Amino acid sequence: MGIILAIIIFGFIVFIHELGHFLLAKFNGIEVQEFSIGMGPKLFGFQRKETLYSIRVLPLGGFCAMGEDESDAGESVGNFNEKSPWRRISVIAAGPVFNFVLALIGAIIITAWIGVDRPVVSSIEAGYPAAEAGMQAGDVITQINGKKIHLFRDITTFNQFHQKEEIDLTYERNGKETTVHLKPQWDEKYEMYRYGYSGGAYTKAGVLETIRYGGSVVRYWISTTLESLKMLVTGQIGMESMSGPVGIVDVVQDTYNQSKSGGAALVFLNMLNLMILLSANLGVMNLLPIPALDGGRLVFLVIEVIRGKRVPPEKEGYVHMIGMVCLLLLMVFVMYHDIQRVFF
Repeated sequence: MGIILAIIIFGFIVFIHELGHFLLAKFNGIEVQEFSIGMGPKLFGFQRKETLYSIRVLPLGGFCAMGEDESDAGESVGNFNEKSPWRRISVIAAGPVFNFVLALIGAIIITAWIGVDRPVVSSIEAGYPAAEAGMQAGDVITQINGKKIHLFRDITTFNQFHQKEEIDLTYERNGKETTVHLKPQWDEKYEMYRYGYSGGAYTKAGVLETIRYGGSVVRYWISTTLESLKMLVTGQIGMESMSGPVGIVDVVQDTYNQSKSGGAALVFLNMLNLMILLSANLGVMNLLPIPALDGGRLVFLVIEVIRGKRVPPEKEGYVHMIGMVCLLLLMVFVMYHDIQRVFF
C-alpha cells in the first residue's frame, strides 16, 4: 500500500509540475513535443496534434519536451529557443510555481477541515525559563530571534533546529508586546532542551483566515526545507539524513499504518499533508541553481538577459549533462542509505 500511495502522490505532484510547464508553453505559442509522466521506456501513450502524451515505466519524475536542446537556426516559431528570454523564463518557472499552488490548495483544504494551530501558549510549566520570565497561558508568540511566527509548528520546528540556543521571544498579551530572553533547560523526561511552554491546539477559522493560514502552512514547509538545506550545507546534519524514493515510500507506509485505524478520512488528511510537504519541497529544490534542474536553466536564462545573447547551447548542454550525472550519483547514494536504514 505504501508503494501504491507513494506512486499516486508523487505522480500527481509531478503531473502538476509538468502541467505548469505545458500550460505556459502553450500560452506562449511553444510546441510541446512530448508530455510525459515517469522516466525510462514508454509504457503507453497517444498523439494529439504535435504532442505525444505518455506514461513511462519509472515513477521518478517526468518531462515536458519543447525542443530546448535544439539549435536556434532554422527552427519554427513554435520552438522554445525562438521565444524571448522572458517567455522562456515564465515557462521554466511555471513548474515550481504550480507545485507551490498545489501545496496551497492542499493546505487550505486541511485548514478548513481541522483548523489552524495558532501560536498561542496553552500552558506554562513551573520551574522552566518561560515561567520565570513571566509568560502565561494565552500569550500569543509573534517572534523568535526576530523571525515572525505564524503557526505554533513554526515554534516547534525552530526549537528542534536550534537546540541549546538562547532566544529572544516576543509575545502579545492584551494588545501589548513583550520581549523576554530565554535560556533552554534540559528535560530528562523528553531528553531535549525546553523553554517550558506548550501549545499547538487546532481551532476553526473563517474563510479568509483559512486562506491566509493556508499560505502560512506553505510558507512553513518552504522555510523548513530551506533551513534543512542550510543545515546540510553547513554540516549540522549529514547527507545520510536525506531521503529518496525508498525513504518516501517508507514514510507513506508508516503514515498509512498509523492512520488506517481512524478511517478513510484520517488516511486522506495525512496523505494530503504529505503531498503538501513533498510538493513544496519539490518546488524549492527545482528552483535551486543546480544544473539540469529548473533553477539551473533559469540561471542561464538570466545570464542571457544580462548579456543580451544566449550562452552557446553546446556549453550550456555540457553543464546540464554534468549536473545530471551528479544528481544521478546523489540519487544512488541517497537510495543506498534509504535501503540501509529501512531494511537493515
